[in-house]
Amino acid sequence: MAKHAIVVIDMLNDFIHPDGALTCPNGAGIVPALQDLIEFSHENEIQVIFVQEAHRKNDADFKVRPVHAIKGSWGSDFIDELRPDESKGDYVVQKRRHSAFSYTDMDLFLREEGIDTVVVTGVWTNVCVRSTASDAMYHTYKVMCISDCCASKDEDMHISGLRDIGIFGQVVTLEEYKARNIVVKG
Repeated sequence: MAKHAIVVIDMLNDFIHPDGALTCPNGAGIVPALQDLIEFSHENEIQVIFVQEAHRKNDADFKVRPVHAIKGSWGSDFIDELRPDESKGDYVVQKRRHSAFSYTDMDLFLREEGIDTVVVTGVWTNVCVRSTASDAMYHTYKVMCISDCCASKDEDMHISGLRDIGIFGQVVTLEEYKARNIVVKG
């Protein structure tokens, strides 16, 4: 039986709040769907991993993008509506690059937990979500993406990211995912 991890990518103040340094215009719109998914995951014993971009002050990333998500800053903090709950087993992976696998303990954690399927969500579909999905495949995980739990600047960027992920992974809606993954207890 497949063992999934829901990966919630960069739902942080700098990406979601209107005053954020790199606000994803459609990011706030996926918050209710992500809340639903996280609740569903907790109820069905599916691992939830929150990915948090957390740069150092002089990070090389700032040579090509604006300064954002400095570790320990308001911008790098999770939005109030989507905070990890360690009492429910949520895990946090901090990253400094687009992919949650790049120079982090993501792969180690997934292997320790016996996860074989990475389910990507969050922002930006065409950048960090796609990069994480690609690296999951490179690390030999099955890949899924929940289309209505991801967002980008505009619909074209979102669709482009989904199209790329769909080449090597499965793209489903939240309702499709939930229908396939309910654990019958009793």
